[in-house]
Amino acid sequence: MMMAELIHTVRPDVIVETGTAHGGTAVFYASMLELLGKGKVISIDVSIPNREAIAAHPMGKRIVLLQGDSVGMVDQVRSFVSPGDVVIVALDSDHSCDHVLAELEAYSSFVGQGSYIVAFDGVMKILADVHGGSHSWLYDSPAEAIEQFLAYHREFEIDEHYNRLGITYCPKGFLRRVA
Repeated sequence: MMMAELIHTVRPDVIVETGTAHGGTAVFYASMLELLGKGKVISIDVSIPNREAIAAHPMGKRIVLLQGDSVGMVDQVRSFVSPGDVVIVALDSDHSCDHVLAELEAYSSFVGQGSYIVAFDGVMKILADVHGGSHSWLYDSPAEAIEQFLAYHREFEIDEHYNRLGITYCPKGFLRRVA
């Protein structure tokens, strides 16, 4: 719900998504862009098992699939973004602190003032000691990467508006560029 609201509010030209998985989120984002009448999703993953199904979907016309490690794909992604495009970045691939921090560093430059980079699954830190969780999530998770990133990037701030419902995979993960 919060991503739908964010897309409606920001009205991006491009959504960069890391972590395609089976493509459901890429199709959802593309559907939101279809409602806006513009835009494309650039979705990146090391493996895209449903590539043909995603391409054949009616929203496939709005989706560009790139296969590889997201951190190494920045130049390729940049080739699909035009100057002046409004970009939202959604990070949902490898959830280790080091990888999310590298993604935040690599993709934050795509985000203009007033737009967002969203780091998913910061909830891992909260669930570290819950059944099925891992104690390592206390220090090796997107939440830790967000904290480290914000310590050096004052041009971004946490937008608590998108955590107002209290139930989220992205606690403190909606980062708005303010400068």
